[in-house]
Amino acid sequence: LSIGKVSAQTTDGITGLLHMPNAEMQRDGTFMVGGNYLDWKKVPFIKSSYPYNTFNYYVNITFFKRLEVAYICTLMQGFQNGGWPEKTWGKFCNQDRHFAAKLLLTEEGQWWKHMPAIAVGVSDPTTGTGGDYLDMGVDGSGNGYFNRWYVAATKHFHLPYGELGAHVAYLYNQRTDYHLNGPAFGVNYQFALTGEALWQKAVNGLNLMAEYDSKFVNVGAKYAVWKDRINLIGELR
Repeated sequence: LSIGKVSAQTTDGITGLLHMPNAEMQRDGTFMVGGNYLDWKKVPFIKSSYPYNTFNYYVNITFFKRLEVAYICTLMQGFQNGGWPEKTWGKFCNQDRHFAAKLLLTEEGQWWKHMPAIAVGVSDPTTGTGGDYLDMGVDGSGNGYFNRWYVAATKHFHLPYGELGAHVAYLYNQRTDYHLNGPAFGVNYQFALTGEALWQKAVNGLNLMAEYDSKFVNVGAKYAVWKDRINLIGELR
C-alpha cells in the first residue's frame, strides 16, 4: 500500500494525536495555520470556580523534516476576582501566547528494521500572560500554563486496508495546577483503500485516533477534506 503523509495536529499546534504528542513529523517545509474550540477542562488556566470553554489558534512550520515549531494563542475571559475591569467580565479580553517545538531524533527503521521514530519536545517553556516572567512554568502561579516536556516514540504497521500507528510518550512538568508526570499512549488508524471508487477515495481521508494523554482518555478523528491541505478534527473526552 502507498500511504501519504497525513499526520494529525494536536490541539497545541504540534503534530501528534488529539492531545498527546508523538514522534510523527510533517514534510520538510510544511506551513500550517489552524484553530480549535477547547473544553475548559483541557485548558490549565481555566478553573472550576469560573469555567468557560474557549478557542485557540496557531501557526506551525517544519524545518528539514527534523524540527517543528509552533506559535499558539489561547483566548482568555475576564472574571471578577482576576483584576480585570468590570466591563470585561465574561468576555474574551486577553490571550495567552506560547511556543512549542519538537525535534526528531531518529526516524522509523533508521538503524534497524523495527526501530520506532523517537522525538523530544517542549511546550510553553517560558512565555505566557501575567505572573512572574522568570517563573518558566515551574509552579502553578504564573507563566507557562501549557508547560510540558516530553519524549515520544512512534511505530507504524501496514495492514490490509490501511496503516496502524502505535504511540507512547512520557510527559513532565512541575506545575501545581496542571501537573504532568507520567506516561501517555495512543493509536491511530489511517485508511488506505486501493480502489478508484468515489467512496474509497473519500474513506482514505479518514484518520481515527484514541489516546490516554496522561490525564484523560480521548477518542476522535481527523478528516482530510482536500488532499491533507484542509483538515477537520473532532474529539470526545
